[in-house]
Amino acid sequence: MNTLRDIGESLGNTVLENVGRAMGRAQERTPLPVDLLENDDAYLAVFDAPGAQSSDVQVQFDSGLVEVRIDRFRGFHEGFEMRYPGRGLALDGHVELPAEARVDADAATATLRENGTLEVRVPKAEPVDPDVDEALEADEVDEVHDEADADELDAESETHDADDDEA
Repeated sequence: MNTLRDIGESLGNTVLENVGRAMGRAQERTPLPVDLLENDDAYLAVFDAPGAQSSDVQVQFDSGLVEVRIDRFRGFHEGFEMRYPGRGLALDGHVELPAEARVDADAATATLRENGTLEVRVPKAEPVDPDVDEALEADEVDEVHDEADADELDAESETHDADDDEA
């Protein structure tokens, strides 16, 4: 026999679950926050990527637009049941580079940091003959590296730069 307390608790759980699902859907419709930075060598798009793993992240570059899609999963926590499913699982974000940006998208890298940020670095292209006005583009960044890989990438980049300086 259900008591008034049981009915109230059941109703409260249903309300919490529905509110949580609505919050998750709202989060999925809201673009990921992003900062766009620039220096002499590259553009850097920094996205908030909470709870993402590198395998969850897809990065594409198309006509000056850096696009990110994160399909994350909720982990199972033994001994716990879901009361409030409030985190969106499919998150999207994008940022447009300046119209005059000339980049080498084939050399772009993406690094997922431990603090939950995704850094997409798109190097600027070398100046070309002014008669040729073709932007370099690629369909997607080859892979997303974890922060542990970032030091290795930085070392490769520095080695590459040093080789370029010697030539």
